[in-house]
Amino acid sequence: MDWTKRILNNKDYKKIIENILSLFSLQGLSYLLPLITFPYLTRVLGPDNYGLIAFSGAFIGYFQIFTDYGFNLSATREISINKEDPKKISKIFSEVMITKLLLLVISFLLMSIIVFSFSKFRNNWILYFFTFGLVIGNLLLPSWFFQGMEKMKYISILNIGISIIFTVSIFIFIKGSSDFILVPLINSIGSIIMGIIALRIIFKDFNIKFTLPSSADIKYQLYEGWHIFISTFAVSLYTISNTFILGFFASNIIVGYYSVAERIIRMVMGLQTPISQSIYPHISSLIIKSKEDGIEFIKKITKIIGIISLIFSILLFIFAGLVVTLLAGTQYNESINLIRILSFLPFIVALSNMFGVQTMLTLNYKKAFSRIIIMGSIINIVLALLLTPLYTDVGISISFLTTEIFITITMFIYLQKKGIKIMGDF
Repeated sequence: MDWTKRILNNKDYKKIIENILSLFSLQGLSYLLPLITFPYLTRVLGPDNYGLIAFSGAFIGYFQIFTDYGFNLSATREISINKEDPKKISKIFSEVMITKLLLLVISFLLMSIIVFSFSKFRNNWILYFFTFGLVIGNLLLPSWFFQGMEKMKYISILNIGISIIFTVSIFIFIKGSSDFILVPLINSIGSIIMGIIALRIIFKDFNIKFTLPSSADIKYQLYEGWHIFISTFAVSLYTISNTFILGFFASNIIVGYYSVAERIIRMVMGLQTPISQSIYPHISSLIIKSKEDGIEFIKKITKIIGIISLIFSILLFIFAGLVVTLLAGTQYNESINLIRILSFLPFIVALSNMFGVQTMLTLNYKKAFSRIIIMGSIINIVLALLLTPLYTDVGISISFLTTEIFITITMFIYLQKKGIKIMGDF
């Protein structure tokens, strides 16, 4: 039976397709709304203030990664494996939420110390405290739970809710460049509101019973998420840290140019998220039942995702100038070359996601996954510190691209050596 017939006749594949289509249809509005606010904010705030907001977001992003701690993958996997056992998923939910709460308290204390210890942060201290609200909102919105239960439509609906609140508030309250301080506040309030609604849904619709975990339970969750946390934190060294490092070597205006280019690239890469979210829990369950079937599924889906993402990358490179003019305005023309440098990231990152997250993690090659990411991060930091002082935003863009290429190729070689030939014989 060929692949097409297999999909049509297998209820598991039908469920995946349903989840993907559901996420794409539901997230359509959440992608459309930023396309409205993004051009408005870039024009009203200007490169200077837009760059400052991006810098604060990069800084607070470290604490968001710290509180996530890799649970977005480790807890998702646990939930997906035990989703038929209400008692077990209640236990997992309680342990992860309490652990994340403890990490949140530590994060807030560290953030406060750093902000009031250095003038670069202290001069705009309220901006960082407003932005920290996103960390709280992220804690309250346990997307890992919905993903593990393969109920991603809830995430989509909640994301749409956040986007609507943010969009309406931006046009009401942001009238000039001096209102930049309100942007992270609006974002944080919307995120917290949606997080509270998410918790209500979880307790009501999924019949979750909250129990206070023991210290041993918390240690277990920290152990389970450790390698993924290290990997995720390492990833931040060449994603979040790029904006952060650039902010120390260049003006807010230059940071603004880079942030616009990176934001556009991430908008395109975000189109892959529904597929990734839909197939990860399915692959996790499939691998448990049959490693061969799981790998076969990965091979098929990699080809599809690879072709689609390559098309998007080519279009980005060709129409970079038009995209910048339409989305950000002519005052961001400096971003055009940056987009061209980064244009093939959607294709490269799509492959690394399939090789790393969807294959290495589901096959429990966590340590190797972590090592590759850490090596990539070291390369990025070295390149960033060498190239950014000389070429500022162009230097950081080259560093970002080089790192992603290295990580993707290294993951591919590792899998080949393990006999897992996702893209055939090479």
